[in-house]
Amino acid sequence: DHDRSEGEGVGPQEYVLIKLKVLPPDHGQARHAKMETLLKTAGDKPVYMVPATLRPETMYGQTNCFVLPEGEYGAYTIDATSEIFVMSARAARGLSCQVLSGNDYFTKEFGKIECLETFTGDELLGLPLKAPLATYEKVYTLPLLTISMSKGTGVVTSVPSDAPDDYVSLKALQDKPDFRAKYDITDDMVVPFSVVPIIEIEGYGDASAVYMCEKLKIKSPNDTKKLTQAKDETYLKGFTIGVMSYGPHKGKKVSDAKPIIKQEMIDAGQACLYFEPESRVVSRTNDECVVAATDQWYLAYGEESWTGAVRTHVLESGN
Repeated sequence: DHDRSEGEGVGPQEYVLIKLKVLPPDHGQARHAKMETLLKTAGDKPVYMVPATLRPETMYGQTNCFVLPEGEYGAYTIDATSEIFVMSARAARGLSCQVLSGNDYFTKEFGKIECLETFTGDELLGLPLKAPLATYEKVYTLPLLTISMSKGTGVVTSVPSDAPDDYVSLKALQDKPDFRAKYDITDDMVVPFSVVPIIEIEGYGDASAVYMCEKLKIKSPNDTKKLTQAKDETYLKGFTIGVMSYGPHKGKKVSDAKPIIKQEMIDAGQACLYFEPESRVVSRTNDECVVAATDQWYLAYGEESWTGAVRTHVLESGN
């Protein structure tokens, strides 16, 4: 803690990286040329967009994936699984310092990760994806202008039934043809995708995000204050009193189903854990810190079992 110039007391936050498999582009858009080449050269290695989520239990309701159009992304080799992850450089750096499981690190060399290709967010828009657990066979990458590249992976999976930000952002694209056209998003990439009810919350129905956005009259992704209120309320109610209304865990409380679904996805190779600081942490050398899995040992200074032994050794040595 005392080696930090910013972020003293900040701990690690656990995320779940969801693996959305990139499918061959199907709209003949020139901006997908680099991805088409990557998919060919990758051979048997699957390429995934990897959004970081705190709510793996909601993945049944995915309708699309979001990226920041002007964001900078890379395709990185994950040695431990022979896969390729598309994410921000910042997230890739953090992942390279962490373990997949046990003592198996994501990359061969600690802190180093191979970047195979770079992309702007615009070059990722309109890509078809296979989202694990989703009811839709295929979803698409869409633009979201409020993504922060300094948090998570820069990729966001969209669950409009239970995430107010996702709902208003998807609806804006569905309701505004000019907005879609600005980013070369065709109608079939967004219009047919309806909200998928997955969690029942007493008093909020089976699509709490829709309920809260209508209640607070949220019309735009720029209504940040109202969206924060809606998000806090739906997330809290969903976890504490929500009941799964879809999928194999239908009828279970969300709080009970969440760890089960998370582990099932990890075991099936559909997800993995990723950690980053709860908020920005900067070292005294002015470097931004990441969460790293290192072989460290700490001594509890007041532990009598070893302090007594050391004291005895010192006293005896003095004689």
